[in-house]
Amino acid sequence: MKIFDTHAHYNDDRFNDYEGGMDQAIRDSYAEGICGFINCGTCPESSRRSIEIARQYENAYAAVGIHPESAEELRDNINSAYDEIISLLSDEKVVAIGEIGLDYHWDIEKEIQHRVFEDQLSIAEQYKMPVIIHDREAHGPVFDAVKRHPDVIGVMHGYSGSAEMAREYAKMGWYIAFGGPVTYKTAEKVREACRAVPTDRLLIETDCPYLPPVPHRGEINLSKNMIHTIKIMAETRGEDVESLAAAMIENTKRLFNIEF
Repeated sequence: MKIFDTHAHYNDDRFNDYEGGMDQAIRDSYAEGICGFINCGTCPESSRRSIEIARQYENAYAAVGIHPESAEELRDNINSAYDEIISLLSDEKVVAIGEIGLDYHWDIEKEIQHRVFEDQLSIAEQYKMPVIIHDREAHGPVFDAVKRHPDVIGVMHGYSGSAEMAREYAKMGWYIAFGGPVTYKTAEKVREACRAVPTDRLLIETDCPYLPPVPHRGEINLSKNMIHTIKIMAETRGEDVESLAAAMIENTKRLFNIEF
């Protein structure tokens, strides 16, 4: 059974606390049957690093973009940041623009968040790239922004919205990704959304080193932990684990236009 991690952050400093560091975390995951991953950027610097990481491993790819938390920091140099992100899109390892979106949980100025999000959706439209969207407590505004860019397609990463909205995204051709939280006892809303997504629009991820699934809560998350996530996803949906895994591999290839 192959499982592909559609959202990782192996450049995160938390992997310094993993025995053997980032490289060992990735190798441990491959040894447990993980067949590849997408490392997501959050600013130009981390986007460049994501490409470097992707070049080191089989079936590893990168996404490049400006996260809402980085938008405020880059305010005074945002156009230069866009230029740098655009320059990275031609790299053969880059398969998406991300991680981009809106975050209403933290105290980040909304005006700059919205501007940077909309601008990057426009860049994705211009360069015909899929996007990886971060939506934290901003479900309505994110949905409205996506509708303003009907030619853009992508994945709602770490989905935490309603089942009804998940169905609407799927109707629009979007993909929905679930990670560790789907295994949490109190996350029935997430499982309800997981049940609502058509199989051909479903993806799996870690957001590692964050959000590890049960039984690894409190630990550094890594891609191999997706075995626990996919079991709960399959159980929740009443599907066979191996069939679901195979379907999500095909979904990954289709969205990101990759082969492995």
